Amino acid sequence: MFHRFANPTRFQKLSKVIEPWALAIMVLCLGPGLYYALFSSPVDYQQGHTVRIMYIHVPSAWMAMFCYVAMALASAVALIWKHQLADIAAKATAPIGAGFTLLALVTGALWGKPMWGTWWVWDARLTSVLVLFFLYLGYIALHNAFDDARRGGQAASILAIVGFVNVPIIKFSVDWWNTLHQPASVVRMDGPAIHPEMLLPLILMAVAFKFYYIWLVLVRIRQEIMAQRVRALHQREASA
Repeated sequence: MFHRFANPTRFQKLSKVIEPWALAIMVLCLGPGLYYALFSSPVDYQQGHTVRIMYIHVPSAWMAMFCYVAMALASAVALIWKHQLADIAAKATAPIGAGFTLLALVTGALWGKPMWGTWWVWDARLTSVLVLFFLYLGYIALHNAFDDARRGGQAASILAIVGFVNVPIIKFSVDWWNTLHQPASVVRMDGPAIHPEMLLPLILMAVAFKFYYIWLVLVRIRQEIMAQRVRALHQREASA
């Protein structure tokens, strides 16, 4: 199955089936999620209405790490098995992951100002997420830095794989170092430490963001496949 769906033509047929479902699930979750997050969820006794920023910030941070893991795995597959589709998937994921990371940084700053009294601190979690953002930008720049697309893909894949070490640092930074961020409150061995009325919009927004990524990355992969075919056609015409 792994090799079967590495075929671009077969992948495009599959993606056309998945895309409308992913978009529908995203819309169905995003609408109620925004309603509960902005209007229906209770106000935090300490944070007040500022807590509503968390319904965007937390899913964005989750997706920033998820996208990097997906990009690193696709890069490893591209390097080991020479699957061109895997390289395309990693390339398509990078701008999406960078967007989620930037959104997490901006919303974190908006939340940090009223809560911590400053827009930014060199906290272990904040610093490692900023490094993640630069890794995304470095991957995008390196992929486009070579005239030979294959060399650019290989160099970018190596960066993605090496940079993966930053993901567990982000995840466990609050446990390894004394940081301003609170420990995990959703995924815990003893269950979530957050009120169900706050947990519901958080999960809805997380699901909406996840299926938005699935829809968008499939669209970007199909566009890149078509663009490569057009470039190859132009090269053959030029050679002829």
